[in-house]
Amino acid sequence: MNLLDLLAIPRSRDPEKTALVFAAEAWSYRRLFTTARRVAGELARRGVGPGDRVALVMANRPEMAASFLAILHLGAVALPVNTAYRRRELAHILEDAEPALVITEAAQRSVLEEVARGEGGDRPEATARRVAERAVEVGALIATADGSGPPLPHPGNGLAMLLYTSGTTGRSKGAMITHANLTASITGLLAAWAWRREDRLLLTLPLFHVHGLVVGLLTALAASATVELTRRFDAAEVAGRLAREDGPSVFFGVPTMYVRLVDELRRRQEQGASGPSDASGLNVSPAARLFASGSAPLSPETFAAFRDLTGHTILERYGMTETGITLSNPYAGERRPGSVGQPLPGVSARIVDGDGTPVPPGTEGELQVAGAGVCAGYWRDPEKTSAAFVSDPGDAAGRRWFSTGDLARRDPATGAHTLLGRSHDMILTGGYNVYPREVEAALEALPWVAEAAVAGLPDRDRGELVAAWLVPAPGDPGSQVAVPDGDGLRDALAGSLAAFKVPRRVFLVTELPRNALGKVQRHRLTPG
Repeated sequence: MNLLDLLAIPRSRDPEKTALVFAAEAWSYRRLFTTARRVAGELARRGVGPGDRVALVMANRPEMAASFLAILHLGAVALPVNTAYRRRELAHILEDAEPALVITEAAQRSVLEEVARGEGGDRPEATARRVAERAVEVGALIATADGSGPPLPHPGNGLAMLLYTSGTTGRSKGAMITHANLTASITGLLAAWAWRREDRLLLTLPLFHVHGLVVGLLTALAASATVELTRRFDAAEVAGRLAREDGPSVFFGVPTMYVRLVDELRRRQEQGASGPSDASGLNVSPAARLFASGSAPLSPETFAAFRDLTGHTILERYGMTETGITLSNPYAGERRPGSVGQPLPGVSARIVDGDGTPVPPGTEGELQVAGAGVCAGYWRDPEKTSAAFVSDPGDAAGRRWFSTGDLARRDPATGAHTLLGRSHDMILTGGYNVYPREVEAALEALPWVAEAAVAGLPDRDRGELVAAWLVPAPGDPGSQVAVPDGDGLRDALAGSLAAFKVPRRVFLVTELPRNALGKVQRHRLTPG
C-alpha cells in the first residue's frame, strides 16, 4: 500500500477538520493535501519525477509537511535533513543521495550557500555544490504552484524516503524507508496506542527525525487527529499548553525534554501556577491521555517525578531510524521504568549471543528485530546492508533480522525488554545520535590537536554529554593550555559539526589509552 492510500481516509472523511495548527494558523485536511498536490505539480514542472530524491532542509512548519506529501505524490523520495547539520555534514548527504532538488527556507540559506561556494578545507564535491546552488525556498515554491504542471504519475509503493543516520564508523548512511515500511509502522502504532480522531498531538519534535515525522505527524494524520506543531521545544510553553482546559491529549518527547518539563512543572507548582487538575493529577488538562518517551533511556527519577507531578505514567518505547518503533510498554497495562516493553503488532524480536544464536529469557545479548517496518537497507551501500541484516536458516518463518547493536534482556515472566547498553560506541545526547569517529576527525583537523578520542558521559539533562580527550599538538606554547575549551572550541568546529556534536567537556592528556593493536580503549577514558 502507498502511504497516500492510508492518508486518503482522513482526507476524504472530514476534509474541513483541522489537520495542523502552527503559530495560531489552522490548516485543514483539505488545505494540506490540496497544497501538497499543487506543490507536486510544480515539482514535476521543474523536472522531478518518480525515484528522484528531493531534500527537505527546513525546520518545523506546515509547508514542510505539505512538501513531504508532495514528494510522495510524485513517486519521488523525500530526504529530510537535520537542520543542525553544518557544511561538511550537509555536503556529504547531498553528494551521497544526489537529490534532484533541495527545498529549504530563509533560515537555512547560509549553510547551503557555504556548500555551494565550496568553502572550507573539506571542499565539497561538485554534485553537492551544484545541488546546493539550485536550492529553492519553500515559500517561493508554493507561490508558483498554480496547479498548471503536468499530470501526476501514479505514486507507486516503492521507496518513500531516505533518512540519514549515524553509524559507529565513517559518515552517516541513508536508511531506505519504503511505503510498506511506513504503513506497517503507522498502522501498528494506531492500534497499540489507541489513536482516535479526537486526539490532539502537541508536536515539538523535529520533522526531519523519524520520531517527529513518522511516529508523530504521519501517525496523527492517519488517525484523522489534529497536530499542534511548534518550531521547537520550549519547556515553559509546553507546560502552559498542557495546563489548558482544551490542552493536547498526546505528547511525545525525548528524555531531555521530560527532564526540563519536570523542572518547569516544579517551578510552576512552587509559584502556584498549576493549571487545572482532575482525578488523574496536577498540571495537565483532563484531555491528556498519553505521554510517550523514546530515542534514549529515560531515568527512573524523571519517570517517577513526572508521575508525581501530573498523575500520568510515561510510556517508554524503543525504535530506530532503520526499524521504526518496534517495542513499546502497553497503553493499557503496567509500565515499568527502564523497560521498553514488548514487540508491537507485526514485529518480532529476539536476543542473540555473539555467535548469533538466540538465548533464553533472562540472558543478556544483542537485540535483533524483524517486521514489515524494518527498512530495505542502506542507500548505495550493499556492504553495510549485508552486515546489518541476518538471515537465519533455522528460522522457520524466513525472517530477515536486523541487528540493532543494542544489548538487552527479556524478562522471563512478563516478556518485557530492558536495554542494557550498546555494543557499539554511539553517544545518545538529547535524543540525537553522535558517533565518536566523526567528532574525532573534526577535532584532529584542528591545528592544535594531535590526537582525539570521544565518548559519552552521563548527564541528567541530555542523557549523555559528548566529551573529548585531546592530546595537544607538539610545539604548542604551554602545551596543555593551548587547546581552547567552551566557546572557543565551538567556534572552531562551527563549520564542521552540528552544535549537539561539539564536545561539552574536554580533557587534555599526554596520551590516549590503547590496546596492543593500537586501538583506543574508550572504556578507559575517564574524567579527571
